[in-house]
Amino acid sequence: MRDAGKVWVAIVVILIVLGIAGLMFFSWYIAGYNKAVGLQQQTQQTWADIDAALQRRLDLIPNLVNTVKGYATHEKELFESIAKSREKYFAAGTPAGKIEASNELSGLLSRLLVLTENYPQLRASENFRDLQVALEGTENRIAVARTRYNDAAKQLNTYAKEFFGSFFCRRANVTPVEYFEATPQAKTEVPKVEF
Repeated sequence: MRDAGKVWVAIVVILIVLGIAGLMFFSWYIAGYNKAVGLQQQTQQTWADIDAALQRRLDLIPNLVNTVKGYATHEKELFESIAKSREKYFAAGTPAGKIEASNELSGLLSRLLVLTENYPQLRASENFRDLQVALEGTENRIAVARTRYNDAAKQLNTYAKEFFGSFFCRRANVTPVEYFEATPQAKTEVPKVEF
């Protein structure tokens, strides 16, 4: 009888140890899985912040272009390129497509703002100054949102490449994301305006 009691005690102890080990494994799995999902959500939320700032920029551009058009009527090609770039942004279905369209639009806006050097009366226009200040504020918001997005992308991409992180990312169907980087042309070319 004593031996049977010892066997039952041993079985209960083994079951308790296995239960604790199973609970620890389950907790570890849930924590890793939730981290992958959390990083993905953080990246998506920071992308949404960029998207909102880019949308604000796109909403300001028609007003800015119309204001400048009155002074620089011969810059038709620039205005058409800006309009096409806006359309390209709205047509883009992925963050990568929106990044490409946004970078293209940034170059065109730089070129548009350089026009003011040749039109002193445009610089003096109250409407233009207000739009330029709003656009500069928006560009600052975009820069901050890009930095936050790239930080979130770095965290997600790093976790997705870690030994256990890659396991959890596959389980949660979380994939690495692209960084929001400037185009090679933006890094080397200065906007030019020729008349």
